[in-house]
Amino acid sequence: MTHTIKNLTLKIWRQNGPADAGRFETHQIAEISDEASFLEVLDILNERLIEQGNEAITFDHDCREGICGTCSLMINGQAHGPQKGTATCQLHMRKFTDGDEIVVEPWRARAFPVIKDLMTDRAALDRIVEAGGYITAPTGGAPDANITPIPKVVADAAMDAAACIGCGACVAACPNGAANLFTGAKLSHLNLLPQGQAERLSRSEAMVETMDEYFGSCTNHGECEAACPKEISIDVIAQMNGDYLKAKFKNRKLLSKR
Repeated sequence: MTHTIKNLTLKIWRQNGPADAGRFETHQIAEISDEASFLEVLDILNERLIEQGNEAITFDHDCREGICGTCSLMINGQAHGPQKGTATCQLHMRKFTDGDEIVVEPWRARAFPVIKDLMTDRAALDRIVEAGGYITAPTGGAPDANITPIPKVVADAAMDAAACIGCGACVAACPNGAANLFTGAKLSHLNLLPQGQAERLSRSEAMVETMDEYFGSCTNHGECEAACPKEISIDVIAQMNGDYLKAKFKNRKLLSKR
């Protein structure tokens, strides 16, 4: 049964660009269906602003199915809002009650400069993937199903890591602004499978060192796992650290032979 949420106050961050100081802007929502998604509330608010001759609020969105990772909002200080394991686009207004004040901000991380309002530049995540998040070794065409035996526990772990949508919530939630959960997930879903073994160590080294150029260091707070809309485990960070250590040790052995 549909209910109506009434008398909501939205405090929304407005910022003209990375050099602008920015400010909060307050808007009232008299009533909204509890079946509306959070992004639909912003759509309705933007329609009202445009009708009034004001500038619409800029925010990222695309698939609105919790897949693309484009939506990226801090809602009441929580990445993607109060519902665990949910992206902003899949957050519905039933999680709020009459008279609530909702504070909406962009991701807060040095590596994600604000482009405008609630939109940030997350290209630093792309730089990590570009450094080695792919397979260049010739692996032939797609093999028939089950032709390459892979233990189920390994296949499951790789699939869980591949669920990462690259939204950046882990970075925004981390007190250090670290991207270890993202990088660990991208590495694990390649490094655990047979096709990824040929470049496992070189890939780990390249991606971790690129990550360190842009992001802070991980100190195992675990905020990243709690904020991740796909609930990816911090186990991928341990896997990444192990592979990186092996990569550096192997290089030392090679250097010692010269």
